[in-house]
Amino acid sequence: MPFDTVLVANRGEIAARVLRACRESGLRTVAVCSEADRDSPYTRLADEVREIGPAKVAESYLNLDRILEAARATGAGAIHPGYGFFAENSSLVRKIEEAGLAFIGPSSASIALMGDKLAARRTATEAGVPMLPGTERVDGVEEARRLATEVGFPLVLKPAGGGGGIGMAIVRDAAGLERAYATASRLGQLTFGNPAVYLEALLPEARHVEVQLIADDHGHYVHLGERECSLQRRYQKLIEEAPSPAVDDALRLEMAAAALRLARAIGYRNAGTVEFLLGPDRRFYFLEMNTRIQVEHPVTEMVTGIDLVREQIRVAGGLPLSFGQDDVRPRGHAIECRVYAEDPERNFMPSPGQVKAFRPPLGPGTRLDGNVEAGMQVSVHYDPLLAKLIVWDRDRPQATARMRRALAELVVEGVRTTRDLLSRILEAPEWRAGRLHTRLLEEELLPRFKAAPLGSGSAQ
Repeated sequence: MPFDTVLVANRGEIAARVLRACRESGLRTVAVCSEADRDSPYTRLADEVREIGPAKVAESYLNLDRILEAARATGAGAIHPGYGFFAENSSLVRKIEEAGLAFIGPSSASIALMGDKLAARRTATEAGVPMLPGTERVDGVEEARRLATEVGFPLVLKPAGGGGGIGMAIVRDAAGLERAYATASRLGQLTFGNPAVYLEALLPEARHVEVQLIADDHGHYVHLGERECSLQRRYQKLIEEAPSPAVDDALRLEMAAAALRLARAIGYRNAGTVEFLLGPDRRFYFLEMNTRIQVEHPVTEMVTGIDLVREQIRVAGGLPLSFGQDDVRPRGHAIECRVYAEDPERNFMPSPGQVKAFRPPLGPGTRLDGNVEAGMQVSVHYDPLLAKLIVWDRDRPQATARMRRALAELVVEGVRTTRDLLSRILEAPEWRAGRLHTRLLEEELLPRFKAAPLGSGSAQ
């Protein structure tokens, strides 16, 4: 391994996850924190902590100069970005590479190629990955109107500079096009520094299914199966599971082969996820590639027994993967619920404040990845994700029962959370039957739940 110290350039639950993996890999660790995170639980997992600026992310977690300064001062030879912040910012990753540090993730070139959604579409098409009808860059509302008649309504208008659902809008007729174009272009500029937008055909009642892969510098490309991520609000995931209840062995192999073709086409290295839309007719289409570790990676770890973060570290250190494709033998079923400090009854408005009591669930097949403890403050400055609750059991019904039990045991007092909503989703007949799609929660479940209060969202 060419480095013995890793700086984790993130915060919260993913920083804790990476710090633990580094410790298990025999590496010294450095955590960074803003002024607001001085006493955050994750900082106590590191060998050394460096404060890098005020609470505002642009002055701390996105301040690469301060992060590189901390790396030099602590002797860190590698940086792990976690997810979010600059994990998929190719220009910042390039500066890390130019500084002579190992980046525990893919190359800046791969990040740049897949981060440009139009370039990603072209590359995926050339690699033989199925694609929904769509356009190249659309310049102006008038061109959008002309091209929309070719694509057909309803359609999706998307920023070209990034994914994650930011700025994306469903447009059902020509009347809604101008407003959607202005919003997508503005958010694309603000979030990704790129105002370009494009149009893509809408796939009704689509499922969101993604394939986890990892590759090393020794020519090994391996997939670890798929995850179902269709339970979403505002295009952000709430519940994930592995495997998908809609995917059989034949479809799994077909989707995995498409994902690996794309990875090989760009010479990809390290962990990555290729996301697809899966239609009711079981045909799938490329959505995007996430060039980082995913929030939902634990469900894949639970069914395969493979630690993805430790493998990321191996790959970044020039070592081959510790396993091959034949060693990936998923078993059982895993579910992840994201517990946010949000109020579902107020359109998922963040719920900052002090956590007065916290008790994690225990028992077999139960895992909690989090950064929460009694007495801590949930800040207004950051994403309100408190913890990810993950369970495993031998099949989907038993995993569902285990998750419902674990959610019932979870205690978070002082802030409102999504806990009760998650429990209700798992009780819904659509969940139990595996009849899922990306608009299910917002269009069907939430209106139904409004007939009865969700409760405080805090376990008592």
